[in-house]
Amino acid sequence: MGAVPSEPKHVAIIMDGNGRWAKHHGLPRTAGHQAGLEAAREIVRKASEHGIRILSLFAFSSENWLRPKAEVHALIRLFGEALDQEIDRLVQNGIQIRFIGDRSGFPNRLQEAMQRAEAASFAGERLTLVIAVGYGGRWDLCQAARTLARRIHEAELSEDRINEAEFEACLSTGGLPDPDLFIRTGGERRISNFLLWNLAYSELYFSDTLWPDFTVKHFEDALNDYRGRQRRFGRTPGQVRCSRHA
Repeated sequence: MGAVPSEPKHVAIIMDGNGRWAKHHGLPRTAGHQAGLEAAREIVRKASEHGIRILSLFAFSSENWLRPKAEVHALIRLFGEALDQEIDRLVQNGIQIRFIGDRSGFPNRLQEAMQRAEAASFAGERLTLVIAVGYGGRWDLCQAARTLARRIHEAELSEDRINEAEFEACLSTGGLPDPDLFIRTGGERRISNFLLWNLAYSELYFSDTLWPDFTVKHFEDALNDYRGRQRRFGRTPGQVRCSRHA
């Protein structure tokens, strides 16, 4: 088989299907988002138990601002309430929270709540929970390019020093390893502008299950599928086998 992964260190998830779940149950879309929050709690708990070091959740994309205003307002309210309710429990369980994305469109009180949550959980070492809000992969690439351009303009950096490491450090995910495993629920087979730079060599797993129905058992299925993959990073299977036994 070659080099078989053990547990992934970093798992990234697009939590898709809340709205369709609500529709199937004859409920408003906000009920789907509330149910999705319950599913997220369980997956965070299970990821921590598995020794996964980083869990990245796509909570609110830059494109989500285009949704009906009532739904956007409901999402922002739910996000703020969840943050207030969960922060103490997360801190007690050694979970560090890190937000990535453009926060400028969110209410000031929510931006301040995010800053407080990051500060309060900074010492957490069991799991880093990365929450993408107002995030888009193209936005992240553009803001990194602007950062590099400014550093060159201010003579902090020369053009010939720009490499992958310098660019990666300017991303909102700077300092984080790339995801080993990417999961998307809800039946869609695309990455939808999530972590465009970081997913270059991630193992992709797509589930037809809508996010509110995505249980710990479904998460285990994704992890088991990952364990059966051979990660080659451009090498041949033979090279991977040799490096494994070297």
